[in-house]
Amino acid sequence: MQIRTRLPIASLCVLSLGVAHAQAIPDDVKEQAIALRDDAMQGSIAYDVVESLTMEVGPRSAGSAGDAAAVRWAVGKLKSLGFENVHTDAVVVPHWDRGTLDVRITAPYPQALVATSLGGSAGTAQEGIEAEVVRVESLAELRALSNEQLAGRIAYVDHIMERLKTGAGYGVSSRIRSCGHAVAAERGALATIIRSAGTSSHRVAHTGNMRANNISGSIPGIALANADADILTYAVQSGEPVTVRLHSSARDLPQAMSANVVGEVPGKGELANEIVILGAHLDSWDLGTGAIDDGTGVAIVIAAAHLILDGDDDPRRTIRVVLFANEEFGLSGAKQYAQDHADSIDQHVIGLEADFGPGAVWKFSSQVADDALDIVAELHELLEVIGIEQGDNKSGGGADLGPLRKAGMPVLGLSQDGSKYFDYHHTADDTLDKVDRAGLNQNVAAYVTTAYVAANIDRDFGRLPLDTSEKTCAAEFD
Repeated sequence: MQIRTRLPIASLCVLSLGVAHAQAIPDDVKEQAIALRDDAMQGSIAYDVVESLTMEVGPRSAGSAGDAAAVRWAVGKLKSLGFENVHTDAVVVPHWDRGTLDVRITAPYPQALVATSLGGSAGTAQEGIEAEVVRVESLAELRALSNEQLAGRIAYVDHIMERLKTGAGYGVSSRIRSCGHAVAAERGALATIIRSAGTSSHRVAHTGNMRANNISGSIPGIALANADADILTYAVQSGEPVTVRLHSSARDLPQAMSANVVGEVPGKGELANEIVILGAHLDSWDLGTGAIDDGTGVAIVIAAAHLILDGDDDPRRTIRVVLFANEEFGLSGAKQYAQDHADSIDQHVIGLEADFGPGAVWKFSSQVADDALDIVAELHELLEVIGIEQGDNKSGGGADLGPLRKAGMPVLGLSQDGSKYFDYHHTADDTLDKVDRAGLNQNVAAYVTTAYVAANIDRDFGRLPLDTSEKTCAAEFD
């Protein structure tokens, strides 16, 4: 394939200071984007897609039978909708089995607690674990404990996640979930218990991944429903020693094969080899049916691309839908895609990802070269009509696009309202009845507008600097 040569970002920035760009988005492209946007607001296939996925496949955790069924479903769905070049790219994924779990306070106020094992958690021996609980409220407090204070005990990190439209409260809570077990294990703890990384007032616990590191899985990691964390906190604050007994049969199984599923709306003309990528993840955790995480994302990108596929004009650039394998348990599909396409990263001109439920998009952000900010500004004018405000140029683009972004691909971010998202995220409550049709269609309208413009303008979005940094649990404390 022929790859178009681009100027380095530094050169683009210099040019942008000295040259006033003409209109970034031609009128005919704007008119068609507006027509697509307005059609999507009236309705799309998105709800039918997420309904099909959650009802016909259901839970689809990495390596499971549901995961394999989801890959088959996705291939069939894309083909039936008329996408071209539909195929799978093999991905090796971890396979962890949740097993059974029993958690209960044994003193001073005995009662059972609603809890779930965290992804990657070790199980216990047949006799289980019973030990005194040591409560802290943050990773910093946990790290400040000595080996003497934690050895032979159960660490309990009692951080209450803040409910925010942006979902920003999840950052702190997810780091506790990901890294708390590593800190506790280093100090000799027998297990970790956390208050769920979620905002639900229902008596459901939120699962999620314990980040891989040298001692991942060496001790059990457990999340309590918020109401049950209140029970444990009350017991600790009574001043009496608190003991908890837990038994878990969680275990790792041999790695399994899964796949990224790809379908395209082919471009026509001289820009056809360039790619606008629309991404979502196909896997889910096993407690619910994965409707909002990330069934709605799958539905949004498929529906947006399908509107363009069904239109009268072929896009100039190829629009590629990628349904990534195993986002939840380590980004296996995202990493594999970046590796598979390492020689053609430069052809990926922009990426968008949907992975935050069906809440209405309220902000449009980017991470593009400075010279392309005028394109972003004009794009926002098309989105403002459907209630979307202008963001900054610091968007991460989404977890599955991370490896491509770090390799230089620019990204656009359509931020959904996350006020209710973490009530259901990673719980048994993540089911189809939580999906709002109007919010889903507004998402499709935002994605189809953005994707159509990106696929049809003459210019591109530049390139980002290479980023070789890696996140580790140790880095959380630097």
